[in-house]
Amino acid sequence: MINPDIKKTIEYIKKKYGPSGDLVTRFIKIKKQTICYCFLESVSSDDKISDFFMKYIGNYIKRQISFNNLYESLKNAIPNSNLSTVNNYEDIFYKLASGFTCIFVDGTSEVITIETRSTLDRGVTEATSENIVRGPKDSFTENHQKNLGLIRKRIKDPNLWFKDVTVGRRTKTKVSVAYIKDVSNLKLVDNIIKQLKKIDIDGILDSGYIREFLLKDSKSVFPRFHSTERPDLACMSLLEGKIVILVENSPFVLLIPGLFIDFLHSPEDNYQKAINIDLTRIIRTLSFFITVMFPGIYVALTTFNPEIIPDELLISLAIQRGGVPFPTSLEILVMIITFEILRESDVRIPNASGAAIGIVGALVLGEAAVTAGIVSPIVIIVIGLTSISGLLFTEVDFVNGIRWWRFIFLIASSIMGVVGFVVCLIIFIAKLCSLEYFGISYLAPFAPYFKHQNAILRKPLNKIKERPSFLSKNRIRMRDNNEEN
Repeated sequence: MINPDIKKTIEYIKKKYGPSGDLVTRFIKIKKQTICYCFLESVSSDDKISDFFMKYIGNYIKRQISFNNLYESLKNAIPNSNLSTVNNYEDIFYKLASGFTCIFVDGTSEVITIETRSTLDRGVTEATSENIVRGPKDSFTENHQKNLGLIRKRIKDPNLWFKDVTVGRRTKTKVSVAYIKDVSNLKLVDNIIKQLKKIDIDGILDSGYIREFLLKDSKSVFPRFHSTERPDLACMSLLEGKIVILVENSPFVLLIPGLFIDFLHSPEDNYQKAINIDLTRIIRTLSFFITVMFPGIYVALTTFNPEIIPDELLISLAIQRGGVPFPTSLEILVMIITFEILRESDVRIPNASGAAIGIVGALVLGEAAVTAGIVSPIVIIVIGLTSISGLLFTEVDFVNGIRWWRFIFLIASSIMGVVGFVVCLIIFIAKLCSLEYFGISYLAPFAPYFKHQNAILRKPLNKIKERPSFLSKNRIRMRDNNEEN
């Protein structure tokens, strides 16, 4: 409970914030009453404080109007749409840190709070982690309200609901669960909200924190949540029946559930002709298998089962390997690690020089390794094709899953050849089939198989009349013109 004596209240607040220099307080005498307002200068705007409070107070002092009830007069007359009252210190500290100004009236245990937050985000810009070829250029930002607005302006249905949960003892981060009430699985929504409320941690700084707590079994290297900074993709997911989680101060939102097929799709797929997208999706699917399995297949065939390779090609490979002192599996392993280091450095180096250094590094190291006789030219081709195929995927967790399984296939092939590769492939498929989230299979619509679902080949938009049955019970996506509403 707040002490009605504002001097003692302000002293307590100052004591809590210690030597912090951004806490500003000011006492004002009006007739026989005293009011005080305080705010954190680092997150508040002086202009808004002047517009919404100081000008109003100044006008009343000049008119010398007596206040029978100063608290009620302030609460009813301050021109701010986001005005509320609080009656405990915990809410005061939260409001101050959120950019609100708190107004104390002597003798009153309730505090008026008005929003005067400063603009501390970078504004709505183009997505940086997802290249946009065709489609909307805006992206989510660190401003939570703007992120909600980017979804609201696309989906103007009142059935689009946001449920807020505060997570983090110290950060008190606002987490919003977005879903369409008559489309999404409400049991899944309730389950997510319950798990969010159970999170007991000092702070949540990004949506990646939430991912760890919502997955009970996180041993799989492949992600079961899809993250994006594109509002159009988030809205597409909501319309399909998925759930979107937005975390305050994070430009990346979580799409639940994240299925394997989602990482082979792109939002641009819906903005182009279906027949053209079919070819693109086939290329993406082939690229996935190439980047995961190609090094393992090469090692298995050249080391253990060369009889499968045509004689002319086998002779060419043998000639290229002449003078190379290392076994094929070690060549592949060393070059994979080298290219992964180059790729990681390309990501971490500033954009101005990153791409150039990555290309030059790959060319110089590859040429030098072949000239020195450390690796054969065909190994450079194999690793180059493997690495280029992996560049089609941008989701960080999905790329990391590909890396893990690439090494697993390579090790299995290096030990048992084709037999080891086949065994590893069976384990790989079984592992993906065993993954699920809230009863939804990770490999849907392939396993289990759902007929007429949008998978590799995309139907024209005017023929996709139903939502995925494994995501929503409300399957009607589009009605025929002659069908009654």
